[in-house]
Amino acid sequence: MGIGKELKKRALGVSARAMEKLMADEKRAMQIANAIGTVQRGKQALDKGQEELMRAFSFAPKSDFKAVGKKLSNLKRRLRELDEKLDTLSQG
Repeated sequence: MGIGKELKKRALGVSARAMEKLMADEKRAMQIANAIGTVQRGKQALDKGQEELMRAFSFAPKSDFKAVGKKLSNLKRRLRELDEKLDTLSQG
């Protein structure tokens, strides 16, 4: 086994043991879960506020870019499928 793989394996082992010790106490585990939930809710609120601000300034928010990216991806896939069909028809 290479040194990189060995270091990765050891690091994963150490982090797993640390998490086990951290989560062993039920009260502490609940506090961590609550803190994570609070951070997630804060991020959602921040994202929503950022999106509203972007729209207020007539800028396209990140969600619009994601939606357009998905549509472009679907169009590219469909174009490849049609191109393959055309190749099949032209060769047949």
